[in-house]
Amino acid sequence: MATSGDTGGAVAAAFDGRPGMRVVVLFPDGRVSDRQAHQLSCWSDNVLSLRVAGSFDDCQTLVKAALGDKTLSHSYRFSSANSINIGRLLPQASYYAYASLAHYRAHGDRPGFIIPTGNLGNALACIMAREMGLPIGPIVLATNANRTIPDYFESLEWLPRASLQTLASAMDVGNPSNMERLRGLIGEAGVLRERMGVRSVDDAEIEEEIRTSFGDFGFAVCPHTATAVSTWRDMDTTTRDACYWILVATAHPAKFETIVEPLIGGEVALPADLAAILERPSRSQLIEPTLDALASQMSSAFRQEEATDA
Repeated sequence: MATSGDTGGAVAAAFDGRPGMRVVVLFPDGRVSDRQAHQLSCWSDNVLSLRVAGSFDDCQTLVKAALGDKTLSHSYRFSSANSINIGRLLPQASYYAYASLAHYRAHGDRPGFIIPTGNLGNALACIMAREMGLPIGPIVLATNANRTIPDYFESLEWLPRASLQTLASAMDVGNPSNMERLRGLIGEAGVLRERMGVRSVDDAEIEEEIRTSFGDFGFAVCPHTATAVSTWRDMDTTTRDACYWILVATAHPAKFETIVEPLIGGEVALPADLAAILERPSRSQLIEPTLDALASQMSSAFRQEEATDA
């Protein structure tokens, strides 16, 4: 699976040491935080952690190439755990079903959602839930400085481009793969921009929001969550007051301590589970973003695993 920082750690933990299961995690070298990188690479021999010399888009291209390669697919019987697989989006939609129904039953109206997005998986899950008939009001996408989606809404032209590296690293995507699904489900940009909003939040705004949120609310937010809060603050009064808004938080700020702590002037407490993970030894291999390099690493790693099991 390709990951920009968070999903890969969850998948690796879920399958860590499970007999008969092998996991390959590809993440962009130098484009995730140190703690995220550790969380992606501290597992048993059945988890192969690969740092790809490139961006998340390069990782995702590799995964799609492997899934489409008949020889590799036959040898390894691949499945994808990130949002390439619709099976990831369906249970994710249940979060929005639960939140919207709880609010609707309590208040009698449909809440709006502001969702940090990079590859559009989380946002698409919310949109799918609304299309299913759940009581979800307006949806606003919050992106970082990677403006592929906002520019599409403005220009009506879909123009993927190389991703920029930002503080909200898990959202550093220049060619969101779920846009194809979104366009198929809802329509092209002219229709999409009538059905949802979008705002781009740059690094300076992310830093300012982390400071402001800590002062206003008394707790730290991660750089990704900060894009949602900043988008909420930037709304005009009429839009903000039109409904209750649910702001989606996406990661724990302790994973981004080198960004967050200087801005809030203090330490972010480590959750016990994350502290335990950081105590584990980590290991990963650096590869070029080519299918041959990926195939070679899988062959070598899993041959060694089989020899160890024997």
